[in-house]
Amino acid sequence: MKTGELARCAGVKTETVLFYEKAGLLPKPLRTGSNYREYNQSHLDRLSFIRRARELGFDLASIQKLLSLADDQTQPCESVDKIASMQLSDVELKIASLVSLQTELSSIVGQCKHGQISNCRIIEALSIS
Repeated sequence: MKTGELARCAGVKTETVLFYEKAGLLPKPLRTGSNYREYNQSHLDRLSFIRRARELGFDLASIQKLLSLADDQTQPCESVDKIASMQLSDVELKIASLVSLQTELSSIVGQCKHGQISNCRIIEALSIS
């Protein structure tokens, strides 16, 4: 597969493929006689893994660690679990923060009387330092 075909199959942009290759997450492919990159199924599998990990919010450093662990099938799963558990904790913190924001915004919006700006509770709440 050439770069564009790999990108389409994995559901990413061509620039994303090249970025992951440059970042060392995706191994450099062989080159054709015309100097085109030639990817194979293992590249597609790895790129799909990276895309899915990004969808789950893993950062590039964590993905690199996960890929290294996945490359050695004899290792215990404990390290993978630790990385995933840390990501889960981060997601839970973000959710708690968003719920808090939702509660605060809901309260502010609920105080709106649809009057004039001079008496606007939303503007007043945003102005409080």
